[in-house]
Amino acid sequence: MPIFQDAKQKNIANFQKSIDEKRYTISKNYDEIGRLYYGQFVDINVDNTKTINSKCDTITKLKEEIEELEIKILREKGLKKCPICKTENNLSYAFCFKCGARFDDNDSVAAPEADKPAPAPAPAEPEKEEEPVEEAAEEAAEAEAEDKAEE
Repeated sequence: MPIFQDAKQKNIANFQKSIDEKRYTISKNYDEIGRLYYGQFVDINVDNTKTINSKCDTITKLKEEIEELEIKILREKGLKKCPICKTENNLSYAFCFKCGARFDDNDSVAAPEADKPAPAPAPAEPEKEEEPVEEAAEEAAEAEAEDKAEE
């Protein structure tokens, strides 16, 4: 068993071990998905869709957990990742030294969601446009009803 000089190195090693275990589990799930898919191909009466979807969901969850562990490793090293160019930066930096992107002030490590822009609020004008469309549809329906009543 290796001797660690400090707690940070021990934490990083534990995080990395957990990542390695999760990657191994992902690999096994990929193999199982392949076997299930092939079994479904060979025997058309076999439906493994639910099992395959379950395995895919497990892989997605494991990949998210790996991303979280990688962020924890960066924090232990005193680093954060730029949401734009993915360059590792010192935790104390307010801007990425490579691309100049600003880091979120209240998050010591930029989250993966940071590269997705926040949805802009809908302008008030389209709502006004929808009302005349609805009114036009109501008027057309009334006109049709009047035409039918006249006949």
